[in-house]
Amino acid sequence: MATQSPPPGTPSITLEEARHVAKLARLALTDDKLRQLTHQLQGILGYVNKLKEVDVTGIEPMAHALPLTNVFRDDVPTPALDLDQVLANAPDQDSPFFKVPKVLGGDEDSAG
Repeated sequence: MATQSPPPGTPSITLEEARHVAKLARLALTDDKLRQLTHQLQGILGYVNKLKEVDVTGIEPMAHALPLTNVFRDDVPTPALDLDQVLANAPDQDSPFFKVPKVLGGDEDSAG
């Protein structure tokens, strides 16, 4: 892999900083992969630094490229489902309750 020097003014990233980023991302990387990551992160920083050259005078900040708006329906109360209809979807029931597997205590693989 040919190494290029970053464009002038680009912040540099060290191997230790790349190792720190990998640790934060919970990535176990070999030294070769870390060197590759360092080079790639350096390239990303170069592209981000290039954005500083763009004239954004008079451009409104935006969160999305398209003009999106949330569409909410009116919150109108409706009758609740009948208990028999609700329990008809349950894989197991003990009327009028859903029956679910125990998750606390007991077996050693349980959450408790």
